[in-house]
Amino acid sequence: MKCSRFAGLLFYAAFVIFLASCGDNASEDKTTTDTSKTEATTNTPAETPPVNTIITTPQGMMVATHKVANFAKWLASYDEHDSMRVANGIHNYVIGRGMQDSNMVLVAVKVDDMAKAKAFGKDPSLKKAMQKGGVVGAPSISFITTTWQDTANIGNAVRSRTTFTVKDWAAWEKSFMEGKQERLDNGIKDRSIGHDADDDKKVGLVTAVVDTAKAFAYYKSDALKKRREAGGVIGEPKRFLFYVVKRY
Repeated sequence: MKCSRFAGLLFYAAFVIFLASCGDNASEDKTTTDTSKTEATTNTPAETPPVNTIITTPQGMMVATHKVANFAKWLASYDEHDSMRVANGIHNYVIGRGMQDSNMVLVAVKVDDMAKAKAFGKDPSLKKAMQKGGVVGAPSISFITTTWQDTANIGNAVRSRTTFTVKDWAAWEKSFMEGKQERLDNGIKDRSIGHDADDDKKVGLVTAVVDTAKAFAYYKSDALKKRREAGGVIGEPKRFLFYVVKRY
């Protein structure tokens, strides 16, 4: 009788231990599963779609360079006449100041209608507004069709606006694009490419100089001379170095 009772107690104890063991395993499984879910949720970063900064839609531009007697006075006068530009389908874009002469100013604006913008460029009211702002001498005004732009923000690096003539736009553009890595290796980043609105053999090019020592050496190099020859550049390009001081 005692043996039977002792055997029953042993069986009951074994059964309790078994249940406790199962409970611990279930708890461990649940904890592991819950932790895995939490880690998976925490460690999965949100995907951010890449931003495309390249624009290849043709854009009409009006670019003027001129000297001013006092930049601050000129800028205030320029901003006062914004309504006059808007009425002619002209929209503020960028203002730059010369690297070597800070009173040399570059004004780039976007235009809705090239014919209307050209008429505005000859309007006596524009000449009067320039005189009021203290423009010295005759401005140089060009009308450009921009075919490629990189709008990425790269800070306040020196910009170079280069104008020159080519034998054939398509041949030059192909050669220029092929030289992109060469320019990058020499501290130059492409910003915009375009040509005269009426003559695609007259090229207007804007680049950013991110390493002045390398870039200025490259300007005088045989490598650039060969690149120009390959692209059919005629004569010596004209270069204007400036800093962007205001964006609209």
